[in-house]
Amino acid sequence: MTDISKKQLEQDEKVAKRDDLTLKTIQGDMSDLSDFDDEYFDIVVNPVSNLFVKDVQPVWNEVSRVLKNQGVLIAGFTNPLLWIFDDDQERKGILDVKHSIPSSTLDYLPEDKVDDYINSGQTVEYAHTLEDQIQGQIDAGFVITGFYEDDFGGTRILDRHIKTFMATRALKLNVV
Repeated sequence: MTDISKKQLEQDEKVAKRDDLTLKTIQGDMSDLSDFDDEYFDIVVNPVSNLFVKDVQPVWNEVSRVLKNQGVLIAGFTNPLLWIFDDDQERKGILDVKHSIPSSTLDYLPEDKVDDYINSGQTVEYAHTLEDQIQGQIDAGFVITGFYEDDFGGTRILDRHIKTFMATRALKLNVV
């Protein structure tokens, strides 16, 4: 288990202990999996987490490097349409198109508020294009073999109109 957050890893260890599971945790960045050898894993699960990296292609490249030939990647990500709406307005039931894709949390803050936001400890989130998400996996050597969509479970107005989360199942194929 790799995560940049020490708190997340501690929680993972707690759950593993509770459920009598064997788990090794390594604090690190998903864009740099250099702690692992080439073709080390049979399966990699990347939940909806790449929204925390500015450039998603290094993530796909690193996952491809550490997966064995015919290894499986399960990757979840956000439908970029979620990011075009003003989040505060959407939570009030108003779909107000306000943002473009690609973008980040910082792109829409007044210049004098960016440092305050970063220093507050809040996460910076990046809205990636579907091309970055799906074609990026293909460019890294994956063949998409499955696709799934989900939503917030009916708790958001967008759930009535579109699924806001996606997941792919991809197979790494070493092509000679």
